[in-house]
Amino acid sequence: MDVMPLLLLVAGSAAIAAAGRRTPVPAPLLLVAAGLAVSYVPGVPDYTLDPGIVLPLLLPPLLHTAATDSSYLDLRAQLRPVALLSVGYVLFATLAVGWAVYLLVPDLPLPAALVFGAVVAPPDAVAATAVARWVGLPSRVTTILQGESLFNDATAITAYKVALAAAVGEGATWAGGTAEFLVAAIGGVGTGLVLMLPLHWLRTRVKDALLKNTLSLLIPFVAYAAAEQVHASGVIAVVVVALYLGHRAWEVDFTTRLQEEAVWKMVAFVLESAVFVLIGLQLPVVLRGLGEYEGADAAWYTLAVFLVVVAARFVWVYPATFLPRVLSARVREREPNPTWKGSFVIAWAGMRGVVSLAIAFSIPLTLHDGEEPFPQRNLILFLTFTTVIGTLVVQGLTLPPLIRLLRFPGRDVQAETLAEANAQAQASRAAERRLDELLSDSDERNALPEPLADRLRQVLERRRNAVWERLGSVNPVTGETVDDTYRRLSREMISAERAVFVRLRDGRYIDDEMLRTLLRRLDLEEAAAYREMA
Repeated sequence: MDVMPLLLLVAGSAAIAAAGRRTPVPAPLLLVAAGLAVSYVPGVPDYTLDPGIVLPLLLPPLLHTAATDSSYLDLRAQLRPVALLSVGYVLFATLAVGWAVYLLVPDLPLPAALVFGAVVAPPDAVAATAVARWVGLPSRVTTILQGESLFNDATAITAYKVALAAAVGEGATWAGGTAEFLVAAIGGVGTGLVLMLPLHWLRTRVKDALLKNTLSLLIPFVAYAAAEQVHASGVIAVVVVALYLGHRAWEVDFTTRLQEEAVWKMVAFVLESAVFVLIGLQLPVVLRGLGEYEGADAAWYTLAVFLVVVAARFVWVYPATFLPRVLSARVREREPNPTWKGSFVIAWAGMRGVVSLAIAFSIPLTLHDGEEPFPQRNLILFLTFTTVIGTLVVQGLTLPPLIRLLRFPGRDVQAETLAEANAQAQASRAAERRLDELLSDSDERNALPEPLADRLRQVLERRRNAVWERLGSVNPVTGETVDDTYRRLSREMISAERAVFVRLRDGRYIDDEMLRTLLRRLDLEEAAAYREMA
């Protein structure tokens, strides 16, 4: 097996993503553009998306990172709009886009058109999360988009399987399709509920750092594989487990949280970068064998399908947002009043991504008899690719200026800082009470010299005051806030210590093992000082 193409893909995509952070263009769009450009460089191998790799190996960790970074409480508060988008919209888009393509493309059977509708129905979790994070959408809009993208793949995959069964001649009914969807959804939730408690128990009991990180990396794959083994939705199982683990992350020791955060940031960065480059690299593959639909016909179908996909989302989003409020007093009481601006952004932020391409590539070459080719398979691949590229480029590029044009209210940084300061003050008071209880106890294990007890109280005092100091004025000379100056001076002090340790190692006064121990202690202190003032 030649590993060089894989290494080049990972290294190149990571370099482009890192460079993209210095430009005003979202990194996902730069990565897609780079993939498109590189796909025609002589000597570049074909990077054909394999559904057997993307769905079970790339999708679970990406969903896991998105779900653990999401808020279970926020998602629960937005459950109705999330469900309407992740289930209702996906089914509506499958039918609407499929019917439009059936009318548009001559000789394309309706079941095959519905297969295409299911393929392009779900906005992608990677694309939605990456762009939403980059443009800084309002929290409620971001929660709805993230919640939709976490669950809609399960709906789309089930709709695809039902439409595909009808298209290849295996037979499918509405009742059978509904039953399959319910089995997949309920089974996925059930699998996640069964796994989340023992997996969380293991995370809190395992002490070895290497085992902790290994377990953390295995969790999404275990959840996905277990659900798929019982013909349930692996996507839903991964999301359920990840939401629970993220919600209960406070029960895990701090070293595990620090290590997992670093590991998963690296994993997400590498996978997201590679996924967007892979999208662009599919161009030669989808153009190959397009045949009679090249030229003007292909351009017309591309534009028409893109417009239908975008219009279908608007047709669904606005009624789904405002009709429930008109029809239900309970909805009006329990949910904040949505604005047309937020609904417009939700409707416009329907970028498609790698999941649609992976599903499209899983379309079989032939029908059930094994002889007759699948109707217009190459055209479906081509239209899937152009829809993904069109939504990423057109909607992804216009989303930031659209948000600026709509003038969404920005974050109230002062109010957030005040809330943080009040929370820290309450926590510090509780810690002081607990410290006084322990020191006044007759238990000899808690005996502590007074200078060390005072040091503990000073740490609490500094932590409590740090947040309030952020509300103060900046240094007129440096422009720094008090906590900025604190962090800078702390880094300078630690750097001086680190230089001494290295000099002592070079002079053979201490060995490398002791140097690593001392440097790790400084690293933890520096991280603690930064987090304390952040």
